[in-house]
Amino acid sequence: MENTNLSTQKIFNKNILKFLLPSLLGLILFVIPLPYGDMINLEGLSSYNIGIGFLAELIKILFANYLPYFAMTIITISAVLSAISHFINIKNNFLRDLLKVSPFWLVFRILGSIFIIMTVFNIGPEFIIAEETGQTMLSLLPSLVAIFFVSGFLLPLVVDFGLMDFLGTLISKHMYKLFQVPGRAAIDAVSSWLGDGTLGIMITDTQYKQGYYTAKESAIISVCFSLVSLPFSSVIANELGFMPIFPYFYGSVCIASLACALIMPRIFPLNKFKNETFNNVEHLKEESIPKDCNLFNVALERALKRTEVAPSVTTIINNGFKTVLDMYFALLPLVMAWGTLSLIVAEFTPFFNIISIPVVFILKLLQIPDAAQAAPAVLVGFTDMFLPSIMISGGDVNEMTKFIIGALSISQLVYLTETGAVILKSDIPIKFKDLFLIFLTRTIITLPIITLIANIIF
Repeated sequence: MENTNLSTQKIFNKNILKFLLPSLLGLILFVIPLPYGDMINLEGLSSYNIGIGFLAELIKILFANYLPYFAMTIITISAVLSAISHFINIKNNFLRDLLKVSPFWLVFRILGSIFIIMTVFNIGPEFIIAEETGQTMLSLLPSLVAIFFVSGFLLPLVVDFGLMDFLGTLISKHMYKLFQVPGRAAIDAVSSWLGDGTLGIMITDTQYKQGYYTAKESAIISVCFSLVSLPFSSVIANELGFMPIFPYFYGSVCIASLACALIMPRIFPLNKFKNETFNNVEHLKEESIPKDCNLFNVALERALKRTEVAPSVTTIINNGFKTVLDMYFALLPLVMAWGTLSLIVAEFTPFFNIISIPVVFILKLLQIPDAAQAAPAVLVGFTDMFLPSIMISGGDVNEMTKFIIGALSISQLVYLTETGAVILKSDIPIKFKDLFLIFLTRTIITLPIITLIANIIF
């Protein structure tokens, strides 16, 4: 009997360590911001960041001269091998899934390679390689290369060793009641908020494929919780001259985004998604917690249960390589192609000026100054989050209008040059038309809220 107790205690101690050590590292990397910029004297580092964000910034700074060429090489290889794969028989399942894409996706892989080659070597039509189009996308790709690399290998620390099970259980009751999503979605939100919006989408996609989220839950999380990162929000605030009142600026974004998270899961198009798992895998649903149970003990029990099936280091490394290759080959060409095309339409055609004519009426109804100048910026955020701020950053636009458009561009959340492309290429069941409807819905909800706050501040 004593030997049995000792054996049980050993297993418990082993599982506790297997939960605590990776989860603590996962918290530092994905959740807890630290003053890395103050600890390391390196120009370009954010003062505060989560570990993943810090590592990505470090890679960007140290390899700044090489990352654009690396991105060009990856995108070109993706296009060439994908084209060749249609004429040969690939036996390896992973390589076949990686390279053999439909003609639709193949076109954009090829287009992405053409755009980036022209931009890197500064050849071709000006509207493709201009600062506002190709060069803008080229400057974005190093961030994606870095964040995809570090997260691809380190994501298991938060999803496979019990951290999401532990924290999710602690807040599951409130999360589902308010937002119709499991408690573990809080990790997705915090990682996006403090790190990068694409990071939250990647976590959500992984959890969806593993059976922790349904189609509806993954859709809600990806467009309501994968928020624009705090560091990037400060870039927009700085562009518009609002750093002195940044708490008010970002506070308005948080209030507007909270309203969206409360309302949108209950209305179209998010309420149309089904509570079905990916490919009908087993639904690992968060179980309800009996009233007479200790919440902390239940959370710990679930976390330890998760560690029992945690992957080995070898498996993590092997899967990491596959994840990174998949993101590089599938997402980088798409971001370059769609982003450049979107920016060309926004910068070199009157398209957004024409479709924004009804928006002028709405802005005037809300008594927003310079409505005619601001209207195109309201809709152009669907192509790129930074474009609205650039469009209205001139000195002739009213300060309150700048505040509204800047905060709105962050709250709209969905934009094709990054998060939109990542969502569409993931297994989360959101289509292009859904994405545009979600963008419009977020705009309709957040615009009056931000305008009200702006009227109080100004």
